[in-house]
Amino acid sequence: MPLRFHQSFQKLETAKTFVSPAKIYYSICGKYAGVIGDEKDFKEPRVDVGKCSDFCHLKYIPYLLCKDEDDKLVKNPWETCHSGHCDKDKIKLKYVTKDGTKKRENFVPKTQVGESAYFKYLCLDQRGLPQKLKCEFRDGDRKWEDEDDIRCYEPQELSSHLNQLVSDKPPDMIPQLNEILNQSNVTLKAVDISSIAEIIKNSFDIPDKKASMATHLIGISLKVMETEKETLRLSAELNATNTLLINFEENLNALAPQLLSEIRELDPSPSSNNVIKSDIFWEVGVKALISSNLSVFFVNPDIANVTGISMHWNSLGSQWSYNVIYSSNQTENIRNLENLETAAFLPDKLWREVKRKGAKYLIFKVYKQDVLFVETEEEPQRRPTSVVISITISGWQEHNLPEKLPVFLRNGNTDPHLSEGGCGYWNYATWLSDGVSTIGGASSNFFDNSVILCFADHLTQFTFLLGAAASKTDTPPIHDYILDILTNVGLFLSLGGIFFIFLTAIVFKNFRGMASTKILLNFCLALAIQLIVFMVVSNVKILDQVKLKDRFNIDECLFMGALMQYLLLVVFTWMLIIAFLQYKRYVTVLGVSHPEHYILMSAIFAWTLPLVPTLLVVFLDPQSYVPKDPTQELPIICYPSGRSLALGVILPIGLITLANTLIVGFIFWRVYTTLIQRKMFVVQLRLFSLQFFLLGISWIFGLCTVLGFGIVFSYLFCITATMQGFILFLYFVAFNKDNQIAWMRLCCLRSRASGKSRSEQDTSDLQMDSMPHGSQNTLSSVLRK
Repeated sequence: MPLRFHQSFQKLETAKTFVSPAKIYYSICGKYAGVIGDEKDFKEPRVDVGKCSDFCHLKYIPYLLCKDEDDKLVKNPWETCHSGHCDKDKIKLKYVTKDGTKKRENFVPKTQVGESAYFKYLCLDQRGLPQKLKCEFRDGDRKWEDEDDIRCYEPQELSSHLNQLVSDKPPDMIPQLNEILNQSNVTLKAVDISSIAEIIKNSFDIPDKKASMATHLIGISLKVMETEKETLRLSAELNATNTLLINFEENLNALAPQLLSEIRELDPSPSSNNVIKSDIFWEVGVKALISSNLSVFFVNPDIANVTGISMHWNSLGSQWSYNVIYSSNQTENIRNLENLETAAFLPDKLWREVKRKGAKYLIFKVYKQDVLFVETEEEPQRRPTSVVISITISGWQEHNLPEKLPVFLRNGNTDPHLSEGGCGYWNYATWLSDGVSTIGGASSNFFDNSVILCFADHLTQFTFLLGAAASKTDTPPIHDYILDILTNVGLFLSLGGIFFIFLTAIVFKNFRGMASTKILLNFCLALAIQLIVFMVVSNVKILDQVKLKDRFNIDECLFMGALMQYLLLVVFTWMLIIAFLQYKRYVTVLGVSHPEHYILMSAIFAWTLPLVPTLLVVFLDPQSYVPKDPTQELPIICYPSGRSLALGVILPIGLITLANTLIVGFIFWRVYTTLIQRKMFVVQLRLFSLQFFLLGISWIFGLCTVLGFGIVFSYLFCITATMQGFILFLYFVAFNKDNQIAWMRLCCLRSRASGKSRSEQDTSDLQMDSMPHGSQNTLSSVLRK
């Protein structure tokens, strides 16, 4: 057999005509003859191969012989399965309406196989996002996917109007869009953000753009920036925010030559309005469009060698201002500018280098908020704490700059516990820091500097970032909703409990005549005022403080913040006084005595001492009541920030909470060691529960929440801290047997208790007044049920 194989191959080698591999296989293996017969008698074997279209339902085929539509043999069906298109078609969809489900006609455009197309008329899913229909290869043909499972929800009128504008693509689409948004009072949805982004994208191809388009673009972006963050995050799933941001900046960059090519003393466009202020300074080659949340600067350095701008925020005046920066300026001089929020400029050497390679104009865009920079991650590792400044050099084509570009950003948070602080840039997915260096100044600690100096080797949007600790206090929307409900329910129960405590004191003379009741009523009064003010401010937008607006009144903000600070400190001061009286009663039992007018002295102390830290903050640091970082939304109420918050609020509250916690520990230990019957666990537990709520120990949960120990502590704090007034009502009125009998008699119910007999004292009786009987009797009477 080996010899015959060898002879066969020798004959093949000497053959003058080409012999196919199939013939070789037939001659060698078919008859084991080892010789080739007459070629005329040879029949090549038939190979059956299926059509490529028969395998399109398979998701992944690395190698599979098949025949394409031209009956040619190919090694993979992928090309056949993804070529061609589905024709424009009319489809009936099921729309969910108030009157039930109805079928309506809709249309899909001509679409490539494997791609999905939006419907001509909006078809929204349950989340409000537009649905698509996919063109696929099915049953040997190109068909639209089955639409029977699609349920459409009707869009709002504004959404339909914007979608129509996307389809029509009129030449004046940008002015139309700006007018529609200005006239509409409807809240923008995620689908609206997507439509707006598409309109701005389509407008890039409009020929002969007018200068007024810049004002329209800024006005549109301002409307989008007012949208709720959750809506913007939802629209980011459609890549709407990035599409809008990219095309907004590219459109403005394209307008720079038109705006700066000619030096004119009077330029009617873009004109100012009540939202956007237009400033023109041709003597220095600067054109500025200023608004509350977004400003754009067009600079021609050839006119006066201006290569940068600086933005300043005046907290007292609640307004922005700006200055130009010349290429010869020094970085330290810029850093020391008053109220500096951000700045950027091209030093003389850098400008000469980029100009030599084609640079003409500079465009600076300052975003006061970071809402358009939506990260897809649920919990971003780092977040902006300053404004975002975007820098573009018109005519510059390279990626990296020949020299480092200095950028100044305000450090929006001086909390040293927040990690990984540094400058960063936006890559249209998240914030990164490669290619950007951060310099705090003389000190290596960033948090010692109010203005951070960054150096970048490329152009994009820059901001100052803080680390993961900044996001630890954030909670998902569902938890926020539940916590809000728990807080409001607790506040209403507390106010109701305090009301019944005062009602009991008004109706029953014996109750209000007790010294302990007078202390309790003072404490409840302070607590009630604090809760009422908090509820009014948090649930009614008196000052509309969610945005910095022209009508924002710094005096109203200062008053509201100082009032909340003062009331909170008054409540804690009363808790400290009660804790001191409890300590004297339970721990130093022998020889307990109080000054003659100790209740009046306590009231003066509790209502005046908190004025000291409050007034110090008001007079020494009034700007601390207004957030220093204009990129962030204002809190529900104005409140101290920075060092004023730490020294004027957190420090006294922390010290009082620590003292009260130690006192509760001493009291519990004293009661435990004094009890003859150690099995009275229920009595000890009731006493500890009272002290826990009465002395504000629940604020420890709030501290744990701030430190980011988990959502569990948020729930514990919202439940325990807001229920303080209600718990006091239960202990001092509902569970107090004297008050129970008094209310029963008032309601004309029979009572077997004799008029002279007195009920046993409940553990809720504070007994803060002087007791004539001995210490042992005092303690035992309190612990008896």
